[in-house]
Amino acid sequence: MNQEQNGLLEWTRKQHRFCAKAMLRAISATSLVKRRLALGQTIHPARGSILASPEMAAYDPNPDYFFHWLRDSAIAADALREAIEGKTLDPSEVQHLVDFVAFSLKLCQLDGPSFLQRGGYPETVEPSFLQHLRARAEIAAIAGDRALGEARYNADGSLDVLKWGRPQDDGPALRALAVMRFFSLDAFRARAGEPALALLRDDLDYTLSHWRLPCCDLWEECIGFHYHTRLVQQAALAEGAKFLTARGDTMRAAACAAAAVALLAELDRHFDPEDGVYRGRLTETDAGRDASPPRRLDIAVILATVHAGRRAGPHSVVDPKTLATLAALERLFEKEYRINHGRPANCAPALGRYAGDSYFSGGAYYFSTLGAAQFCFLLAQAAAEGEEIVVAEQSRAPLAALLQAPAESLANGTLAEELREPLAAAALRRGDMFLATVRRFTPASRELAEQFSQYDGTPTSADNLTWSYACFILAHAARRRAARAIDARNDS
Repeated sequence: MNQEQNGLLEWTRKQHRFCAKAMLRAISATSLVKRRLALGQTIHPARGSILASPEMAAYDPNPDYFFHWLRDSAIAADALREAIEGKTLDPSEVQHLVDFVAFSLKLCQLDGPSFLQRGGYPETVEPSFLQHLRARAEIAAIAGDRALGEARYNADGSLDVLKWGRPQDDGPALRALAVMRFFSLDAFRARAGEPALALLRDDLDYTLSHWRLPCCDLWEECIGFHYHTRLVQQAALAEGAKFLTARGDTMRAAACAAAAVALLAELDRHFDPEDGVYRGRLTETDAGRDASPPRRLDIAVILATVHAGRRAGPHSVVDPKTLATLAALERLFEKEYRINHGRPANCAPALGRYAGDSYFSGGAYYFSTLGAAQFCFLLAQAAAEGEEIVVAEQSRAPLAALLQAPAESLANGTLAEELREPLAAAALRRGDMFLATVRRFTPASRELAEQFSQYDGTPTSADNLTWSYACFILAHAARRRAARAIDARNDS
C-alpha cells in the first residue's frame, strides 16, 4: 500500500467518524425549534424523527430541509445501523432505531380529514403564502394508507401542508428494507421486535397496493414509472417474502413474492437497447424510448442498485446493463462538469443526477459520487465472494476498463476465473477513486452539503445534508466488507 492510498484510508476513517456524529445531530433533534412564521408553525422535532438537514434555512438562499423525509430517514436509519454494527457508534444508539420505529408507526396513522376538522387551516397562514399551500381537497384525501405516500412530514409528526411532489412510493419500500436489517441487532429485536413487525407489514402492504401505479420520482420532479422506485419495491417485496415466511405469515409472503416477480419484468422494460443503459423513468404510456431525453440517463439507477442490495443477477452490481449505465454516467459528467476536466489521476469523476440538472447549482452531489463508490465496493465484494460475473456486449468495455485490458480480450460468457481476483482489486481501487474525489471537494470542516459546484467544487444547496453523511457511512461499510472478502479469498 503506497503513501497516497494510506493517506486516503486515514482520511476516510476520520471522515467516517465525523459523518456518524454529524448524522446524529439530525436524529431525535428534540433540542431544536423550527419556526415557519408565514405558516404559523413552531416545530419541535419528536423522538424518532430524522431531519433531512438540521439547518435553519428558509430558501435564503439555502433550502428548508427541516422535515422528516420518508426516503432520507430510511437511508439514514440504515446507515445508523451500520455505524452501530461497525462499532463506530456506541451500542446504546440503538435506542434511536427503536424511537424511529415508534415515530414511523405514528406517521402511518396520519389522517387528513381529522387534521382539517381541528380547524385553523388555512386561517393561520399569511395571505402572501397561501399560494404555496395544498388544497383542502388534497389533504382530505389523506386517508387509509395514503399517509405512507406523503414523501415528507413535519418533524413533530404532523402533516406537511406545503405543495410538493406527491405521491412518492419508494419511501415505504426503503423503510421496509431498513427495518428488516435492524433485526440483525439483538438489542433492537429485544426492544422493538413487535412494533417493527407491525411497521414492516404496513410498508409491505402499501407497496403491494401501489407498485402498479405511477408516482413522483426520488428527485420529486416528475410523475411516471421510475427505476429507483421499482427496484427498491422489488427488493423490499422479495426480502419481505422471505422474512415473513420465516415468521409464519405465509399468505402475505406469497403475495409479496408474486409481486416481486412481476416487478422484475417491469424493471426489464427500462433497458434502452439503443443507448445500452437502464432508463431512469418510463412515462405512463411509454412503449419505447422515454419522452424526455435528458432524463434517460439518471444516477437514480445506480442509487437504486445500492439501496436494493441485490447481490447477483439482473438489476444488481454484476448486471452487465447496470455496469454499462454507470460507465455512461461517468462519461456524461466527465464531459459536462468543469471540475472533472484535468482532474488528478487518482480521482474518478464527480457525479451529479442527470444531464441539464438546474436545481440550485445543478452540480455534483455527494450522495451520487458516494453511491458510485459504494457500487464499486459491492462489485469488489461480489467478485471476491464468487458471484457469477457475466461478460456481455454492454459490460465488456466497463470491465475491460477496470481490468486495464483490451476489450477484445474478454470473451462473452462467465468471466474467466483467473480474472476474478484482479477484478475485485480493480473495483476496490475504483471505489477508492470516487472516495478521493469526495475528499477533494470536502471542506476542511468535514461538513457535507447536498451539492458541490460543477464549476469550482464549492459546496452548495442544503448544508449538513443527512443523506450525504449516511451515504458516506454506507460506502465506508461496503468498502470494509469488500476488503475483508478480498483478504479472505487471498488467504484461502
